[in-house]
Amino acid sequence: MRAGGEKALPEHTRRANRSLILRTLFRSDPMSRADLARATDLTRVSVSRIVDDLAAEGIVRESGPSPEGRVGKPSTLIALNPDAYHVVTLDLSAYAELTGAIMNLVGDVVHTMSVPTDGARGEELLAKVCALASALVKRSTVRVLGVGIGSPGVVNADGVVREAVAFGWRDLDVGAAVSAVVPVPVHVANDANAAALAARTYGQPVVDNLALVRIGQGIGSGVIVAGALVTGERFTAGEIGHVLVDEGGEVCRCGRRGCLEVVAATPFLRRRLADAEGDTDAVLAAAGQALGRVLTPVVAALGLEQVVLSGPPDVVGDVFLQAAKAAIEHEALAIVTDDFEIRVAVRGDDIVLLGGTALVVAEELGIR
Repeated sequence: MRAGGEKALPEHTRRANRSLILRTLFRSDPMSRADLARATDLTRVSVSRIVDDLAAEGIVRESGPSPEGRVGKPSTLIALNPDAYHVVTLDLSAYAELTGAIMNLVGDVVHTMSVPTDGARGEELLAKVCALASALVKRSTVRVLGVGIGSPGVVNADGVVREAVAFGWRDLDVGAAVSAVVPVPVHVANDANAAALAARTYGQPVVDNLALVRIGQGIGSGVIVAGALVTGERFTAGEIGHVLVDEGGEVCRCGRRGCLEVVAATPFLRRRLADAEGDTDAVLAAAGQALGRVLTPVVAALGLEQVVLSGPPDVVGDVFLQAAKAAIEHEALAIVTDDFEIRVAVRGDDIVLLGGTALVVAEELGIR
């Protein structure tokens, strides 16, 4: 039986096995059918049937014979075809502009496009999002697997932005609006959650328990536990930007004083750096320490292996990172942080775009 008591039908099993083979090829060098059978615990007959179907669709391709060293005829190696599909992905998190890209299945950028928001909000801004998505889909030179969108705010599983204050969006069905102008599936997620999916899907080595912290106009995080994105009942998991860290601090946009955002978000931090008169390390260290103290119970309670920071290089540099790491190590048990790592995202500039691709690849192909 499947979740919820639904009977497991043959097509469900076949779909799951197809996703298992694609995930295996996604994370490995080319493999023979026999190697795939051993790696997935599927029968050789099942593997051959699924591989043949995937090859006919163009998602996998033969990559030549296996290296010599075995008796008999060399096996044919199978590899994922990264250019079988394109993914159109949008990053809405910059506020001043909307950024989109066409990527292949492994996250290589094929084309980028940006449009200024010109202060647009509400339905006017949504129209710009739809136009950008449509333009990119039309520009793709191969089949488009889907559109992935990373948006600020609280986003539910149906692509509805429950609230994005900066955009004037409340209970706005962004997914449905974009679906009306493109002929492919559309998936929408919070921008930090999308970035977390990127860190999980495209990170090397693969880490199953991590938090991705986005430091920009605000601060948000996406959390992956046991390889799955954690969203919470209200889709607010990872909303750490408005955790109180300084009761006497500046007034935050939420109306309270001393939230993490007014201590460590980019606009506030850069203003203090400009006023620091040369002592910038102290400012960065204080901000990093504040973030580390907020993250400590998250790391300890969930047993996270890794925290990945995404933000401007002048903010999330070594001083900031080391201060955050020191705070976590100071406030958590040593056994919690023995193998713990905190690092800067390798593709910080386009990690939300990469996350949109990861979202589509996960939902449409089962590659997670």
